[in-house]
Amino acid sequence: MGIETSVSEDGKTITISVNGRFDFSVHKDFRNSYKDHPANTHYRVNLSSTDYLDSSALGMLLLLKKHADSNVVIEKPNEEVKRVLTIANFDKVFNFE
Repeated sequence: MGIETSVSEDGKTITISVNGRFDFSVHKDFRNSYKDHPANTHYRVNLSSTDYLDSSALGMLLLLKKHADSNVVIEKPNEEVKRVLTIANFDKVFNFE
């Protein structure tokens, strides 16, 4: 459960995996996963193991996008998570894969 971070071999891509609930309880770990990396890094947020997200998760994604100068892709959200992201118009703000 929680946040797992991995860095690509070339150091240019950070993958942040959110396991379980994506809510305020993981805000500190989520922020720590990217705050020490430069803004020009590419970020991938893997939501394949995320079973719930709330408005605080949406805010955390927007803060990451601001930090990353828009270099953020959301990966593999399940149907329920994708529905919430789409209702919030995040499909217009982020690329989904």
